[in-house]
Amino acid sequence: MKFEVTILGSSSATPIYNRNPTSQVLNINERLYLIDCGEGTQQQMLHFNIKASRIDHIFISHLHGDHYLGLLGLLSSMHLNGRTKALKLFAPAPLKEIINLQLKYSETVLQYEIDYFDTNPHEAAIVLENQDVIVETIPLDHRIDTTGFLFKEKKRNRKLLKNKIDELEIPVEYFTALKKGVDYTAPNGTIYKNETLTTAPEEPKSYAYCSDTLYNEQYFKQISNATLLYHESTFLNDMLDRAQVTHHTTALQAGEVALKTNAHKLLLGHFSARYKSLTELLEEAQTVFPDTELAIEGKTFVIE
Repeated sequence: MKFEVTILGSSSATPIYNRNPTSQVLNINERLYLIDCGEGTQQQMLHFNIKASRIDHIFISHLHGDHYLGLLGLLSSMHLNGRTKALKLFAPAPLKEIINLQLKYSETVLQYEIDYFDTNPHEAAIVLENQDVIVETIPLDHRIDTTGFLFKEKKRNRKLLKNKIDELEIPVEYFTALKKGVDYTAPNGTIYKNETLTTAPEEPKSYAYCSDTLYNEQYFKQISNATLLYHESTFLNDMLDRAQVTHHTTALQAGEVALKTNAHKLLLGHFSARYKSLTELLEEAQTVFPDTELAIEGKTFVIE
């Protein structure tokens, strides 16, 4: 099953040095999920050939402009391009008022419904579950109400061993039970153990998206063992005082989060405009957690 994330924006606060404000597209089994929607997101989608019509779920972490100011333009373009299917929007409750106000004064009536799901910044909760994935909110510690999002693959069924199935001439009506781990009893009464007829599926993978936050161990347990951890890293650690005042994280701290939560891989993002080059941020995090990469725009990271 495909499970990968493409970076559309990685800057904090303002676009600079060809870096756009925060936005990502997660592809899970060919379903696209948009995470945050900073200014210029739809231009980035055009640039990287990501079709807005394929996006049915949008997740907004908080209401600082660098995480949602591109949203109304995207919603308007979807309307102008003839979208009619409903869109699910997971975001802080006030976003509905913001969208409705702008639509009101532009005298726009969208051709499609927006289904709003209010996020709770104080308590982790499952906000979406379908055949592929379970999505939970991650309460974070920022200047305003903020949640991250944890995407966890659903556990798959066991896989049939075709040569064994064919050899025993097992009828197709038994396949569903076999995939669920049930043993097979042949017409002559012989019992064949499930593990001789199937193989175990791959372990479910996860993607933890930790948007703007102060370093705070309260969310560590929830994101433990993430296959890929995206964590904001706005400053170098020599700016720790500034990070604490603005409720952000340094690259060194992001590395410590990955280490303490046993992440498989770390992805740094949300870079301050003070850094033209990102090399120092990468190197600082790698002193603590070597398997770290930068959220470079246009780059796709396979979650494996």
